[in-house]
Amino acid sequence: MIAEESVKWKGGTMAGRKKKRPIRRFLGILLLLCILTAGAIAATFYFRYWDTVEAMYDEAEEFVKETTEETFKLSQTSTVYAADGTVISRLKGAKDTTYVEYEDMPLDACAAIVSIEDKRFYRHDGVDYIALLRALKAMIETGELSQGGSTITMQLARNIFLNQDKNWRRKVEEIFIAWELEEQYEKEDILEYYINNIYFGNGYYGIGAASRGYFNKRVNQLNLSQIAFLCAIPNNPTLYDPLTNMENTLARRDRILKNMLNDGKISELDYATAVIEEIILERPKVIAKNDYIETYAYYCATRALMKQEGFVFQYDFSSDYEEEQYNQRYAKVYNACEAKLRSQGYQIFTSLNLSVQGQLQKAIDEELREYTDVNEDGVYKLQASAVCINNDTGLVEAIVGGRAQEFTFYSLNRAYQSYRQPGSAIKPLIVYTPMLERGYTADTLVVDEETEGGPKNVNGTHLGEITLQTAVEKSVNVIAWKLFEELTPKKGLAYLERMKFSHLNDNDYQLPSALGGFTEGVSALEMAAAYATLENDGVYREPTCISRITDSFGNVIFEADTKGVQVYQHNAARDMTTILTGVMENGTASELALPNMPSAGKTGTTNDQKDGWFVGYTRYYTTSVWVGYDLPKKLDDLKGSTYPGHIWKQFMEILHEDLPVKDFKTAVQIKEENKVQKFTSEESETEMQEGTETEMTETESDW
Repeated sequence: MIAEESVKWKGGTMAGRKKKRPIRRFLGILLLLCILTAGAIAATFYFRYWDTVEAMYDEAEEFVKETTEETFKLSQTSTVYAADGTVISRLKGAKDTTYVEYEDMPLDACAAIVSIEDKRFYRHDGVDYIALLRALKAMIETGELSQGGSTITMQLARNIFLNQDKNWRRKVEEIFIAWELEEQYEKEDILEYYINNIYFGNGYYGIGAASRGYFNKRVNQLNLSQIAFLCAIPNNPTLYDPLTNMENTLARRDRILKNMLNDGKISELDYATAVIEEIILERPKVIAKNDYIETYAYYCATRALMKQEGFVFQYDFSSDYEEEQYNQRYAKVYNACEAKLRSQGYQIFTSLNLSVQGQLQKAIDEELREYTDVNEDGVYKLQASAVCINNDTGLVEAIVGGRAQEFTFYSLNRAYQSYRQPGSAIKPLIVYTPMLERGYTADTLVVDEETEGGPKNVNGTHLGEITLQTAVEKSVNVIAWKLFEELTPKKGLAYLERMKFSHLNDNDYQLPSALGGFTEGVSALEMAAAYATLENDGVYREPTCISRITDSFGNVIFEADTKGVQVYQHNAARDMTTILTGVMENGTASELALPNMPSAGKTGTTNDQKDGWFVGYTRYYTTSVWVGYDLPKKLDDLKGSTYPGHIWKQFMEILHEDLPVKDFKTAVQIKEENKVQKFTSEESETEMQEGTETEMTETESDW
């Protein structure tokens, strides 16, 4: 604890407090410059950046001068809107209603945070120069500016005033604001503000909200072990999430307890008792309301804010270390942006259609209503997920992450958080459309025969010489395997990479992937976006439900980019669509064709019938559906054409009831459209021929 004679004070300038000496600013800045430039280049840095740094110092003074105690309790309500303007939900930071004053804060909580986050908190002036030098040394060794070296005061400065960018300017601002905070506020104030603003995962900001959320108790009702457990989370709320990584959370709890023992904050008996205590979470039950669209809207909005802050998303990695480092950066920025989402008064406009959402949820619930077995948490064992994308905009209109239930302890949105084997539904994406780009056509003859080391067909028979069209319609495994071998897995999976499939594994670059044999799998969201790419002439648009976000002043800070990127060639995408209409008319999905609207689609079933898929589309909408158990096990009559297909058909029939019939465009029409365009531009016949030759060359080449 700090000295007893220190006076409790909040806001403003305390009478009798030492005035800053003019030389302090100069020496502080010069010292900082020396640290940042490693001494040898301090002079160069001085002449180049002194004016910039001085301006940043003045800005930091203004930031802090205008603060009051309410600044650190600020939590403006953000609002999420459906496509028609209906309010889906209002996001209000939990710190509003569970703010814990310093006098009500358990001493163990303060001691635990200081012990693990900033041991010299009561001795430094906002900056721990020893820790900063240590971080500088790590930066020189790794070439990256890490978050290491930040004190509690610096972290508070970053959380309240700054973004999560990693560059020297942000670090300098963080230090300057920390100095000013230490000048204006007492240590107890800073610690109170910090503990009430840090993120404890799962939507809980501040220790008061975390105590309610994980133990259903007030923080002053927790014991030492529970307090240390909670204080383990904020360092990395994803890694130490007690709902998914309980062992990690417990290990860090034990480390905190050991630190508190070594620091003399607890006794040997306290330590021995707390470290062996079993942690049992007691989360309050919550009524589910628009649950799946809410969780997805928050996820998309948070990632939109990450983009707005300049975060670069990454989907493939050269090593496990690179992936681990990226995941750590991602988690920190995601958590910070999620905190802003709940406290900055954003207006979040989405493409979500509540009527369409209700129809999709209803189709799932009705199809699976006979399966009533539940797990120990009361959640249905047999589950489903589905996503519907508007093909005009590329935006998500409905997303269902599971069967509807009255309440739930933890909402897993399977539509974008669960990854399962796609079965034959993956074939058009990584085998057939790529081969259409390389000169194959629907009429190309292929041979279905027993292949050494290859797969067996579902019915155990072979059809001999057949067309590619028939191979797709009958979902012939042997043909997909042979063509994938000709193409090579590297080239086939490159298409998924460009469409940002997030759980590809090094082991997936093998022939079994042609049949959906992935290490981790794919999500319903990814499959919907990929099939929507086929409908959209091969142009991929990253799926999201966020159309735009405005700040509390009405300024647009994010707007969806629906232009997309060309993944498949136009002709190949349209030819694949034509082939997939055959699947609906003559193939494995022949009973699923819509009565009054042309449709295309593909079934997918894993060999052991643990996963069933149907993904299909019209000119208007693309919808993907998955059915299976959360803990994978066989369901005897599960096929892509049964439960998933029935859900898809029931939903899509209603969705298209009053829409005019629209036929799919064919590859021939592309050529005719191009000719019309060239003719109206008064180009010569020679130029038209050159254009046609160019198009043929692109079709035959690898992308």
